[in-house]
Amino acid sequence: MIRQVIHIDCDCFFASVEMRDNPALRAVPLAIGGDPAGRGVVSTCNYIARQYGVRSAMPSARALQLCPSLVMMRGDMNRYKTASRQIMAIIGRYATVMEQVSVDEAYLEVAEPEQAVAIAEQIRADVAREVGVTVSAGVAPNRFLAKVASDFNKPDGLTWVQLHQVDDFVRALKVRAIPGVGPRLEEKLQADGIQYCEQLRELSLAKLIHHYGRMGAVLHDRCRGIDERPLKPERERKSISVERTFRQDIATSEACLVHLPDLWLRWNERLASAAWSSERLQPFVKVKFADFSQTTMADCHGKADFAGFEALLQQALKRQDKKVRLLGIGARKVTDDPAQGRLF
Repeated sequence: MIRQVIHIDCDCFFASVEMRDNPALRAVPLAIGGDPAGRGVVSTCNYIARQYGVRSAMPSARALQLCPSLVMMRGDMNRYKTASRQIMAIIGRYATVMEQVSVDEAYLEVAEPEQAVAIAEQIRADVAREVGVTVSAGVAPNRFLAKVASDFNKPDGLTWVQLHQVDDFVRALKVRAIPGVGPRLEEKLQADGIQYCEQLRELSLAKLIHHYGRMGAVLHDRCRGIDERPLKPERERKSISVERTFRQDIATSEACLVHLPDLWLRWNERLASAAWSSERLQPFVKVKFADFSQTTMADCHGKADFAGFEALLQQALKRQDKKVRLLGIGARKVTDDPAQGRLF
């Protein structure tokens, strides 16, 4: 029997919850995001706002320039989490295996693959009736194709990619549709004359790996519609971190270190809420500079304590002589790989 994977993706989720709770917002351009007077960014926006060019991850100030009538809201994460739990519970009713990948999307497989399309439609109907928001769905022979398909008919749609359609479906995809192809890799691919998956197929696996490193192997498979990854019912959390973006760039290392105690306290609060111990954690720090370049530094044998973070941060700040716009600290679970040495 042909495998069928369903990908469920909420439509402009945070904005949808706000429009559900306040119907007057349905007729206006709406964005959920940070303070436009500072360095806030858009978390999500409704489809009216998108018509003006507003997008997620865009600076809030830029969004308001594009759409002066934009209604900007800070949002309420507690309400969004409640809606997310309701949606995931609905998906769980139908799944034999389910993998939640974010607050607003999940994959599932069902006991009777031939019923996958009907089940996807039932999930969409249940969510609309019980939660009051819409979701889009993709149904396909693997998770990569299902994810791409769920984006084809947004909002409030469903796309089914059947096995005999896979080859034509993938050939016509732009390479940016492949998860893992970010702006930088897309630019590199375009510079090499590659925009579509059909063009990727002209390169051998060896050439792809030579040109694009480990991602080359992924590109080789995805441009052919190949994805054998199973769903993982439980996604183990591997790191905990906190960060802060400053309203004004910080000019000196000394001024940066003044903010470390606050980051340290916030990080410990998250550690406690996750019921993690600070033992056997590898500390790391992140610094983003005023020109948006960034650096990270980790110590595989260091301690995730205040002194450890302070030492790492001091070294990271020496990497570039620029003002700083963001600082972050965090720690990962220790691996038991004896070959792993001290990494900076």
